[in-house]
Amino acid sequence: MKDMTCKRILVTGGAGFLGSHLCERLLTQGHEVLCVDNFYTGTRANIAPLLGHPRFELLRHDVTFPLYVEVDEIYNLACPASPRHYQNDPVQTTKTSVHGAINMLGLAKRLKVPILQASTSEVYGDPEVHPQPESYVGHVNPIGVRSCYDEGKRCAETLFMDYRRQHRLKVKIARIFNTYGPRMHPNDGRVVSNFVLQALAGAPITVYGEGKQTRSFCYVDDLVTGLIRLMQAPEDVCGPINLGNPDEYSMLQLAQTVIALTRSRSTIEFEALPSDDPARRRPDIRQAKALLGWQPRIGLEEGLARTIAYFKARREGHATPAVRRRGAREPARATAGARRGTAKAVPRRLAGVEKH
Repeated sequence: MKDMTCKRILVTGGAGFLGSHLCERLLTQGHEVLCVDNFYTGTRANIAPLLGHPRFELLRHDVTFPLYVEVDEIYNLACPASPRHYQNDPVQTTKTSVHGAINMLGLAKRLKVPILQASTSEVYGDPEVHPQPESYVGHVNPIGVRSCYDEGKRCAETLFMDYRRQHRLKVKIARIFNTYGPRMHPNDGRVVSNFVLQALAGAPITVYGEGKQTRSFCYVDDLVTGLIRLMQAPEDVCGPINLGNPDEYSMLQLAQTVIALTRSRSTIEFEALPSDDPARRRPDIRQAKALLGWQPRIGLEEGLARTIAYFKARREGHATPAVRRRGAREPARATAGARRGTAKAVPRRLAGVEKH
């Protein structure tokens, strides 16, 4: 007999930085996990230790196309999240946010299951309110180089709330602030991975502007806990809810901290600010505390130390295991079983990244 506490959970973008940690956590909680990814920014290395797990399945698929599977919950994390990646193909980025949301909401509606949207602090743009509460509607440039991501995520939030109002769908929206930790893509251009890799190489650390712009950095383990608590919260707790660390650091402070923790001889070099780069970013997490009983537990220095150890291991060619491995197998390109049926096969021409 099947354990009724064991759910079959779909994680789109499951081979990415955040998605792979979520898949791992859900497995440790005893659930079955169907990981969907097109490997545009996600990597097989992120989920390699999970491939032999009896409750883990991998499906290569692009969420801009419909998906037919049977699951109990959906976490929609699919979308490039770093400026370097989402600006590389801005049209596809917008499609992933909007068409991907429509397809996953359609799936959730058909199955009558809850769905969580991984939104972003970028919906606030370059904020004029600080820190940013969920009630703040934002200050966003709709035609800038970052708009494909910012406005795509804003549109996805609109769709989620309209599906809730019109179809009474159980939706959850998490606005995720800067998150870091092991499995960050080394070439995604994000500030933590940039600084750590530059420091480990003894190269100059690149700080934009005068380094006075601020961010709040949440360690990935804390963020995953927040996502799961939001999904488990009562139906009327739908969000949007900010998830992030309210401790605020300037870019110059972050660079100096990374240099100290790596004992690097790197110097700091200053360059011109990128277009539309927000000056300040800090979450107001009072709702997360009150409604989810959630707040970050891991401080910046502890989280950076773990992240530095991960990148050191990568440089030395060491593996970084996740949950205990039970053998290894390569999944079929586009097949996955399901508790109440079978996933529809994806034609080979639709597997992977599609450009239209």
